[in-house]
Amino acid sequence: MSEITLKGKTINTIGELPKINDIAPDFILTKTDLKDVSLKDFDGKKIVLNIFPSIDTPVCAMSVRKFNTIINEFGNAVVLCASMDLPFAHQRFCAAEGLNNVISVSELRNRSFGDKYGVRIADGPLAGLFARAVIIINTDKKIVYTQLVPEIGQEPDYEKALSILK
Repeated sequence: MSEITLKGKTINTIGELPKINDIAPDFILTKTDLKDVSLKDFDGKKIVLNIFPSIDTPVCAMSVRKFNTIINEFGNAVVLCASMDLPFAHQRFCAAEGLNNVISVSELRNRSFGDKYGVRIADGPLAGLFARAVIIINTDKKIVYTQLVPEIGQEPDYEKALSILK
């Protein structure tokens, strides 16, 4: 269990982020076209998991915009923007914003991602949603970077995360 805050009040996640050098847990997430993807679908790529509570909040939306803008600098990397939002919400947002460089994914069908990655919020008003986190997986499927953002209302440390991709 990890502690984070929501507007200064302590809330908890159900577990902890994977450890650096751990093999990344497999997952099944659903894209906006309603096709499922798993870790193996990104073989040979570095994966940035941009994990957040909801695309319909300002900070979450900002993180998707920011990663969309900068990921093309890293030719062998993909950004998966993961939340509990339905794929339709992800599609609506990305279409309205003209975002084509990130892959929006949902925990629509298989409910194990949030638990395996230790990001499911356990209590408080956002219980069941994902905490804000960034996890980077290298081409060998090892975890090389993690950040559980301490306050839900804060943006992740983009510069530190992206320095790992260089």
